[in-house]
Amino acid sequence: MTDLKKSMLAAPALVSRRTILNGGLLLGAAAVTGCTTTTQQAGDAGPKPRLRFPLAPIAKEEVDPAVAYASISDSGFKLPPIPYEKIDPQFHRQMVENTTGEKPGVLVVETSRHFLYWTMPGGWAMRYGVGLGKQGFEWSGEGEVERKAKWPRWHPPAEMIERRPELKEYATTFNEQTRTWEGGMDGGLQNPLGARALYIYQNGVDTLYRLHGSPEWNSIGKSVSSGCVRLINQDILDLHDRVPENTRVIVR
Repeated sequence: MTDLKKSMLAAPALVSRRTILNGGLLLGAAAVTGCTTTTQQAGDAGPKPRLRFPLAPIAKEEVDPAVAYASISDSGFKLPPIPYEKIDPQFHRQMVENTTGEKPGVLVVETSRHFLYWTMPGGWAMRYGVGLGKQGFEWSGEGEVERKAKWPRWHPPAEMIERRPELKEYATTFNEQTRTWEGGMDGGLQNPLGARALYIYQNGVDTLYRLHGSPEWNSIGKSVSSGCVRLINQDILDLHDRVPENTRVIVR
């Protein structure tokens, strides 16, 4: 397990100091990144046993970008088509040889190349182009996908609202009784978290880092986010359907 490359400010109401979890992710770091959605729910009993990934080899899956990035209707929202011709082809969703060194059933983010791999049986991996944290927001570490969400709410942190007062209407407060965040932006086409979010936990604790969709397709392959790993909305839909909860996540 690797250390964070950069420390960041801690989450209000969750962490009162800058801290690194022994050799792991920075607890609450993304609370100031704009990636925050909800915290660990009351009654969580820690990490569940990991699901076993099927070991049977699979055939290579060919991905046609014209189909993969076409307009799609989902949960009452209509995602617009992605002009994939304007995106470097290496960042298109595609099945490739598994060069991560990890066994099937692991999510691996290669920050130096802006790739996310979902490792699969038979030596394959589904690879996605991603957008990553800009300078000062880079990180590396390990965790698990503790839960997943469709069209998640967005909770912009207070620091972001200070920089962008127009976001004040989405201000969030933490309810101590229910142990949940209240307020925020409803899920939708303009929501910065996109169509899906995969929540990264470590040792049963929400790190506040997410793998999530984004309407900003032109940010893929770049380091412009505030810390979370962003994908094209059509790609996060695909990834969300493939990846079970309790999946190991490695960001390196």
